[in-house]
Amino acid sequence: MLEVLVFACLQALAHSLQGADVVLSCSFIEEGGGMMGGSLFTRTPATLVLRDLVMTSDPSQDTVTPYNPPDTPNADDLIFEVTVLSVEIPEAESLLHADCNEQEVVCELSRYVPRGTEPDALPAHFISSIQIEGGGVGLTLLLQTISNEEAESNVPPLMQSKLQLPLSQWGTLLTEAVFVVFSRSPSLAAPLGDDALLDCGYRQKDTSQNQDVGLEWRWQYKGNGKRILEIKAQGVDSEEGTQVVHKEREGVSADSVLLIRDGNASLTMKKLKVSDEGTYICTISTGAFQTQQIIQLHITKPPNVFLTEKKVMFQDESPQKLSCHCERYYPLDVHVEWISQTPSETEAISLTEKASLSSHRQHSDGTFSLSSFLFIRPSEHPPGTVLTCRVSHFALQTPSDVSLTVDPPEPAGNYYWMVLATLILSALFLYQASR
Repeated sequence: MLEVLVFACLQALAHSLQGADVVLSCSFIEEGGGMMGGSLFTRTPATLVLRDLVMTSDPSQDTVTPYNPPDTPNADDLIFEVTVLSVEIPEAESLLHADCNEQEVVCELSRYVPRGTEPDALPAHFISSIQIEGGGVGLTLLLQTISNEEAESNVPPLMQSKLQLPLSQWGTLLTEAVFVVFSRSPSLAAPLGDDALLDCGYRQKDTSQNQDVGLEWRWQYKGNGKRILEIKAQGVDSEEGTQVVHKEREGVSADSVLLIRDGNASLTMKKLKVSDEGTYICTISTGAFQTQQIIQLHITKPPNVFLTEKKVMFQDESPQKLSCHCERYYPLDVHVEWISQTPSETEAISLTEKASLSSHRQHSDGTFSLSSFLFIRPSEHPPGTVLTCRVSHFALQTPSDVSLTVDPPEPAGNYYWMVLATLILSALFLYQASR
């Protein structure tokens, strides 16, 4: 796993910061020729240094310890030094705190060719994907190389061996962030039937409200995929305005005004269905740049848990059946436990191994139902025994319990009179039905 290396971690937790150097351990990915005509991707260790990443403003605090490059520059090292002052990085604190929170950060770098340019054109461009495992902002950065103005003109610069690009005097490849696409919620769980907002946005160096912006949202799930929404938003001075090129699903929308003005590309979805679950790809294109961010949408619905039996009572030694039902839940996985506690026991015991399960039943709305059955005997469950069906599910914050207590048997006389009354009523019903 790739790890985030952050300086002054303890200081970052204790104080809000103006700016910080964040250092990420990354992989530089290249596509090469594979055997039998197949492609082969190679990974080379690399380092990404985000310089003076703006945090929550606090004039009373100093910035954290700055990044210190290697004492001796090495042409084989891949160290991308990124200036981010011209592009806002939303929720940058999550990158700084990831190491302290024991979160893994996955960082990948590769070459990028802007539209309308040649692969070897200068300045060179690179794309970086940064994802925090377990929650946090997701980023896709476009980097552009910048010249080292402090380099001595009579001293040839050190060239990076793989990229064949000049390095700074301290051995880093100087770049600046010129475009970023982000999601502050790259993984989202939403209840079935509710509305959802899939967060996506972009920031750009030298942005203008007169520029045209293209937005596409795509959905993918288990090998299937389709375009959900495509918008071409014209600049504020354009006479053509906004054009909705494609809309696949009813109830989805994106605000073209916010897209141009604020860089807000979020997708609103009304009345979520099970079929809406999947991976959503937010692709933003403007000028020569086009990149994307991925958002995972999980649909949830907690089970309705209940027992068929309202009460349980033993009149003889015959076993009785308990039925626990879990109805209309999503996703599929559910765990059912049976627990028993007699009046003489201080701790409950599990009866789950003695229970049986029905097969899953899927409803027309995509939700599932399941039943669990347990046979109990009077010798093992005397009056006062509490029997509990406990259900755990992804959509439940805590397990759902339903319980009943074994009642003492009815007096013998009452029991027989009750049986006799039942027989008489049944006979009367059959007589009336036969007339």
